Amino acid sequence: MAITTPVRAHRDDSPRPSRARNPRGIALTWLTWILAIGFFFPVLWMVLTAFKKESDANTDPPTFFFTPTLEQFRNAFDAGIGTPLLNSVFATVMSTVLVLALGVPAAFALSLRPVRKTSDALFFFISTKMLPIVAAIIPLYVIVGKIGMLDNIWTLVVLYTAMNLPIAIWMMRSFFLEVPAELLEAASIDGASLWTSVREVNLPLISPGIAATALICVIFSWNEFFFAVNMTAVNAQTMPVFLTGFMSGQGLYWAQLSAVSVLAALPVVVCGWIAQNKLVRGLSFGAIK
Repeated sequence: MAITTPVRAHRDDSPRPSRARNPRGIALTWLTWILAIGFFFPVLWMVLTAFKKESDANTDPPTFFFTPTLEQFRNAFDAGIGTPLLNSVFATVMSTVLVLALGVPAAFALSLRPVRKTSDALFFFISTKMLPIVAAIIPLYVIVGKIGMLDNIWTLVVLYTAMNLPIAIWMMRSFFLEVPAELLEAASIDGASLWTSVREVNLPLISPGIAATALICVIFSWNEFFFAVNMTAVNAQTMPVFLTGFMSGQGLYWAQLSAVSVLAALPVVVCGWIAQNKLVRGLSFGAIK
């Protein structure tokens, strides 16, 4: 009986080109880092300037080595940053809550429980964003003045809600469309009501999308300037309007302006850092089938 020797497959031990040593990959990596540092450098310079004295912030050439100080932050609070900061927080939080309270049912109705002529309803929502704010500011100012709501923080809450609601409905509708309709059918077969199905099935699944929508509404409301500068004066002044107070005929106070800018940007940065996991999942929700 012939004995056959198993033939082993030839293994190629030749060195393969390493991706890390690819000159093109190295060049793209360095280019990416250079672009990232270039975009981040103004933010870094603003933070560094906030810890300088005013004399160090206005030197030419710039001062890179200095003794850090909190003087500019103390000056910012002495200048009355507390009230505009609280006004911005109140207007942003309340408008975002209202947007979610109104947008979630509307998005659900236009997705898994569509109404008649859904396309017309969606176009109506998004058409409100086609009118330039400049064209609407005069009638809005007249109406708000007639009802005695000028320089009132609730006016900004209503305007910010109307500003963000169309975008929120479009975003959350796309998230609701990614939820299989069979899940709601199974819940209804088990005896769950429509509200129970939405609360127990849909909302947990699309919570990353809701978080992403809420964060976008927070950013838009926090940075809004045009409504705030025209509808407020002193009592309802927000952070973007407060920042313009550092522009004077004598020039800009760069150190103090940088300190106020850091305080203005910090809440949004903290919100983004807290919601970063849900934000990434929400923005990519439904991208992978």
